[in-house]
Amino acid sequence: MRQVNIRQLFEAKRSRLELARVAGNDGVDRNIDGDDVEASNREMVGHLNLIHPSWIQVLGVTEIAYLLGLSEEARLAVFNAIELNGTTCLIVAGAAKIPPELTDFANRSGIPLFASPKPSVHLMWLIRHYLAKELAESTTRHGVFLDVLGVGVMIAGESAVGKSELGLELITRGGGLVADDVVELHRITPDTLEGRCPDLLRDFLEVRGLGMLNIRTMFGETAVRRKKSLKLIVHLHRAQEGELRDIDRLPLVATHQEILGVKINTVNIPVVAGRNLAVLVEAAARNFVLQQRGIDTMQEFILRHDRMLEGG
Repeated sequence: MRQVNIRQLFEAKRSRLELARVAGNDGVDRNIDGDDVEASNREMVGHLNLIHPSWIQVLGVTEIAYLLGLSEEARLAVFNAIELNGTTCLIVAGAAKIPPELTDFANRSGIPLFASPKPSVHLMWLIRHYLAKELAESTTRHGVFLDVLGVGVMIAGESAVGKSELGLELITRGGGLVADDVVELHRITPDTLEGRCPDLLRDFLEVRGLGMLNIRTMFGETAVRRKKSLKLIVHLHRAQEGELRDIDRLPLVATHQEILGVKINTVNIPVVAGRNLAVLVEAAARNFVLQQRGIDTMQEFILRHDRMLEGG
């Protein structure tokens, strides 16, 4: 289940945001549920808002001044609305002084109240980024995930087809290892998948005949990555007799694989003796970069071919 505990959020951002507990400690075990966030269309974090409340509501100088300017009855109505609308946490940001009425309300309602000297916009940006990653829909895939020439490439294929050996060669050519065997994929935006490695396997690459290799120790810090956006899947498969001869040499339609609702470009490479797979993967990565810049080599060739036919 995708959940973020308020206590977990506090500990994760305590140092970066200089968070301090003020009141409402009884409610620090409240949870923000990823399924509830998606179903409600509520913002995860935002300034105090009673009409479109966020799960975490931030009060800066303007919001505190608004509360202090209300009559006691109107202020009580605001507090009741906050308690009823499902707010999981309140944070006072910046130089705003916390009125005792707000502290009393937090203790009474059990809604955690934190304080941070950081500006509210800066605070919300960091918390939103953290929650988006922690609550992201995720799945796992089998393969080797690498940074190849700046492109996040996952090498997939059946067991013993040569994924790890290819990954090792790409690392020696300047690539960076993200994950081997188990690749965790998180949808951090509607069209972006971020690949990570389980803690147990981080920095390790298993190569048949050599066993487990610590890539960080062998090749240095620049040979590993903590995370990378997945942009390209290279699927290796053992070529059958005559398959290379029958492959469409001018594919007009790009192939994709859909993961968590995100379409990822896919390249299928037959594995036969004598093929330099590392060069082919790097070429696929370079071609992907060109396509992202609007340069489609296949269409360029077809247009040139058509012009020559028309002129001939």
